[in-house]
Amino acid sequence: MNKARLNALLKKRHDLIPGAAHTYSKGDDQFPAIAPAAIVRGKGAYVWGSDGKKYLDWCMGLRSVSLGHVHPAINTAITRQMKEGTNFGRPHPIEYEFADRLIRLLPWVEMVKFAKSGSAVTTAAVKLARAYTGRSIVASCINHPFFSYDDWFIGTTPADSGIPSESKTLTKTFKYNDLESLQKLFVHHPKDIACVIMEVITTEKPDPKFLRGAQALCKKYGALLILDEMITGFRWNLRGAASVYGLKPDLVTYGKGIANGYSVAVLGGRKDVLELGGIRSRKPRVFLLSATHGAETISLAAALATIDIVEKQKIPAQLWKYGAHLQKGLEQAISRHGLEKHVRVIGFAPNLSLSITDALGTPYPVLRTIFLQEVIKRGILFQGYFAISAAHKKPEIEKTVRVFDDALASFRTVIDDGEKKYRSHLIGEPCKPVFRKFN
Repeated sequence: MNKARLNALLKKRHDLIPGAAHTYSKGDDQFPAIAPAAIVRGKGAYVWGSDGKKYLDWCMGLRSVSLGHVHPAINTAITRQMKEGTNFGRPHPIEYEFADRLIRLLPWVEMVKFAKSGSAVTTAAVKLARAYTGRSIVASCINHPFFSYDDWFIGTTPADSGIPSESKTLTKTFKYNDLESLQKLFVHHPKDIACVIMEVITTEKPDPKFLRGAQALCKKYGALLILDEMITGFRWNLRGAASVYGLKPDLVTYGKGIANGYSVAVLGGRKDVLELGGIRSRKPRVFLLSATHGAETISLAAALATIDIVEKQKIPAQLWKYGAHLQKGLEQAISRHGLEKHVRVIGFAPNLSLSITDALGTPYPVLRTIFLQEVIKRGILFQGYFAISAAHKKPEIEKTVRVFDDALASFRTVIDDGEKKYRSHLIGEPCKPVFRKFN
């Protein structure tokens, strides 16, 4: 696309697409004004923006690009499959090959169903749980940021416009690492909870008693345990965080780490539950996932190739190693500038984030945006989290620490100027929460 055409489209992007993006977290309100309006290409750990600049990328397709942009082995796999076709009127053998690979790899997965988005498979899991148990209520972990764009989850957020009040009453929330909060839900609704859905781990260290206790409560009350491993699957460990913490989910979902940016999401779990969505069960049929592009062959080829590389090259171990180096370097830089009260590295090596707050630890959007602005202007595309990939090696880690050290020095000046002058350092408007009542 020539530059004039690109600039014309970017200028009217909000007239073409609601929010100017197809994922809210990619929107203009989620980045400082100086961020590139669009990304035109990528290679390894780097991307090139519509502004013509090269950036070290820490967004990595919202954590979906786990090996690096334009990975040669993935390109080989998809090119080979492309020559055979991408979609047909009957299943392609690659669907069975990928299903068999997952079932052999993941001990708690006896059947699988494919889709194109994490929202689709988490909602399918909820539907299955409701059908299997004959119950309606979903117990959802309120500390975990996103499960689905569907009513059962979005109804728990401030962005609940368009969702019937009846739907909102069917999802109850509990707190991570607070077993009592989950137990209270079961006590108040002993025969009505169909499932508990949560991530195994995000940025907070799990209490083993909580994880085991949540699994035990599900078993005691006859609810299904659904684990969302969109981020941790094939990143935390080859078999995900459930393997690390000794959990056995009834249903589990995967996506971001499974196909190096290609569109694959997986619902897996117990055969007796998933068979409700098949054509062999004698029980009432669940119209589960049925999508024209659900098993499109090119993405499945990418997923098979990705899992091969993740396994053979021990990619999770690399992510832990380089993530730990990054965390250490960042924490030293923060300490060097005396910013421990305002800037903290949170999470774990494969999934680090940065918390920007006021001196009391309260999130401060203006300060956060200023800091993102300082990082992005120095050539790093950053939204607050570090989506480390196999392409982030020692040079990328060292560059990131150098850039952040420089950005922290500027940020120290902002803090020293005092709250009344914070906005004078801001270019454009501060970033906003994704889930909010009004724009």
